[in-house]
Amino acid sequence: MANDGPVEHGYPHLETVRAAVTALYKRLSYDTIQTFATSVLPADVAFCDTDDLYLGAQRVAHELVRHYRLPDARLVVSFREMRHAANVELAAGPEYFVELNDRFRTHRRDIGAALAHEVMHVYLHRLDLSFTGVRDNEILTDTATTYLGAGWLLLDAYREDGASSQKLGYLTPEEFGYVLAKRALLFGEDPSVWFTSPQAYTAYVKGMTLARRDGQEPPLTAAGWAGRRRYARDRRHAPAGPPQPGVRYRFSPDEDGRLRVSFPCPTCHQRIRVPVRGRVRARCALCGSVLECDT
Repeated sequence: MANDGPVEHGYPHLETVRAAVTALYKRLSYDTIQTFATSVLPADVAFCDTDDLYLGAQRVAHELVRHYRLPDARLVVSFREMRHAANVELAAGPEYFVELNDRFRTHRRDIGAALAHEVMHVYLHRLDLSFTGVRDNEILTDTATTYLGAGWLLLDAYREDGASSQKLGYLTPEEFGYVLAKRALLFGEDPSVWFTSPQAYTAYVKGMTLARRDGQEPPLTAAGWAGRRRYARDRRHAPAGPPQPGVRYRFSPDEDGRLRVSFPCPTCHQRIRVPVRGRVRARCALCGSVLECDT
């Protein structure tokens, strides 16, 4: 939790974020991810100053448990002074103890954001899905929270002005915006109408620009003129030499010596390998996306 301190911006964790999306598809399947097409709604996690602190926190926790489809999980929420925003004890269950930073006693509208992340820890724990190392595992948790419909709360908790700042989670605001945009493109959902933070909206717009760019890289037919020209140049010299910097496609020969190109699926980021022979329609084996390519 960044509290009145500097907020990191940009995309320093982008490759880990993309790997996290791929891991979700591999562990859950496309069909399961489709069951999360509806995000947590603002009314379901609303928390006003007149609500009882503990009863309100328990109500929001219950709503997030319902959203993640953990009907047999029970969360006990408490508050204490601590460095981080929150912490959850990942025991065998079905009861889990969540501690929230004392700051949320007076910043109650962000309790939903903190709990969304902690309940996702429980969800991933039950799936036995994790990354190596605390940092990468927290990035996985932020990514999963956002991609499965509750992470807009985390982005909306980001506020920054000349005198103060607040950000929850390990992703930068723009990375939250990127994952949220990938979800929006998948489900046709517009989460921007729920933002109360203008900084969150700005980060979402920046993330959407990058998310759309994923579907506009060669060899996809939606690639722009400059990208197509660079691809044609790289294809002429392939497969000699190392991969070129700044591009995500890779050329390599198959067992018969014929040239193939691999590139990441713009939806799930799983790499797809197709022959280099002009117009090709490729189907991602992981998420089912059908992609028009000009190889």
